[in-house]
Amino acid sequence: MGDRWHVEVDRSVCIGSAQCVHRAEGAFRLDSAMQSHPVEPETDANERVLEAAENCPVEAIVVTLSGSGEPVFPPEE
Repeated sequence: MGDRWHVEVDRSVCIGSAQCVHRAEGAFRLDSAMQSHPVEPETDANERVLEAAENCPVEAIVVTLSGSGEPVFPPEE
């Protein structure tokens, strides 16, 4: 069984660029305020979600391992 991720978008940081929506189609959506939300906060680990987090212009997307909370992105420094 593969890793499960918890995906969050910090609404206080999100600028609504929609990069995540385009990079991980079906994994993120924009609300009426043009802010991103994960479609499913708990998801199987996948490259599209990680790519969306890595390419968010304001790093508003946080991905952690479900259960342990260990950071996937942004990585611990």
